[in-house]
Amino acid sequence: MKLLTEFKKFAMRGNVLDMAVGIIIGAAFGKIVDSLVKDMIMPPLGILLGKIDFANLFFVLKEGAGAEAPYPSLSAAQAAGAVTLNLGMFLNTIISFTIVAFAVFMLIKAVNTLQAKLDADEKEAEASAPTTKDCPHCFSKIDIRAKKCPHCTGDIKK
Repeated sequence: MKLLTEFKKFAMRGNVLDMAVGIIIGAAFGKIVDSLVKDMIMPPLGILLGKIDFANLFFVLKEGAGAEAPYPSLSAAQAAGAVTLNLGMFLNTIISFTIVAFAVFMLIKAVNTLQAKLDADEKEAEASAPTTKDCPHCFSKIDIRAKKCPHCTGDIKK
């Protein structure tokens, strides 16, 4: 029972929920990038490289029992039970990974830049804050944290 209670506390902590939201959004982003690569980037790239359809760029390692090579498409080869080396699918995955990695890099870079600016603003605010004040009794400069004036020993009220 104690283990269940501890797990519930762990699962309901803010950072775990943030991580879950991040994973869900990341999965959705991955689908968008996958579609971008398959549907928008690879077709024009295939045309530029001699009308190659990267999704069907594969090599037959062993023919299937259902039909003999050559197979018109990767799906036909897989339906026939052929063992294939799927170079086009691998290239699509590498390009998708590169896009996701670059997007994450840009996001982290933006967050770090924003954090550095916030830190600089905070330091500037601390530096511009007064460090001394006037004693209300003798009007000499004293440390802002002082409770008694070192010159006249008068009590300093905040």
